[in-house]
Amino acid sequence: MFTHTNSCNALIVGASQGVGLGFVKKLLQLQGINKVYATYRQPESAVDLIALSDQYPEKLTCLAIDITDEAQISQGVQLLRAEIDKLHLVVNCVGVLHEGTLQPEKSLKQINSENLMRYFQVNSIGAVLLAKHLLPLFRHSDRSVFASISAKIGSIGDNQLGGWYGYRASKAALNMLMRNVAIEYGRTSPKTIVVTLHPGTTDTRLSKPFQKNVPPEKLFSVELTVNQLLAVIDQLKIEDSGQFFSWDGSRLPW
Repeated sequence: MFTHTNSCNALIVGASQGVGLGFVKKLLQLQGINKVYATYRQPESAVDLIALSDQYPEKLTCLAIDITDEAQISQGVQLLRAEIDKLHLVVNCVGVLHEGTLQPEKSLKQINSENLMRYFQVNSIGAVLLAKHLLPLFRHSDRSVFASISAKIGSIGDNQLGGWYGYRASKAALNMLMRNVAIEYGRTSPKTIVVTLHPGTTDTRLSKPFQKNVPPEKLFSVELTVNQLLAVIDQLKIEDSGQFFSWDGSRLPW
């Protein structure tokens, strides 16, 4: 995707750490990429990302955007549109599994409506707000990809264990919202492929408390995850828009 031209523009949303930061590092090394835009929520947790922008001042631009705030998304996209007229790759890496008192629920007695709302705000609604505001930058004649990081446990068909109500449901909602976006983009921006991606269990802060039952060969480094997901993105065809893919390129059930 990025090897035939040096004019591709990319946006990584949620790039302060983990997989998002890994995408930024990888894209900065690719000659086919002209500009990389990267968003973060809090500067204190984005030290490594901001340091990269000092290293690559011509290629990397960092933007402070909280995707639960539509006004911030709108302002950020306006800044992009002042500099570029098209995007070729957007990867939304924003997601929450645990933070402070927000923890995956093991049973119904742990259900809390505020926590459920937080899961949906971050994991589901933010992505569709991005789709709403990014559409003008996808309306061009080049192939482009809008990918959101989902999770296999957001698959209703694959759910055998239960639990993790908010996280599972918010990722299932993300999949449905992006399927809807793919259908609408198919009419309004037909060269854009919209997908959700399961990255596998990656060695990041998000997965840290839950790694003990993961076989070593199934716990991926950030670099491996990014390479695997970019390989999937590279192979995508227009008819794949609206689908849910695993890190190995296989399709996951809804």
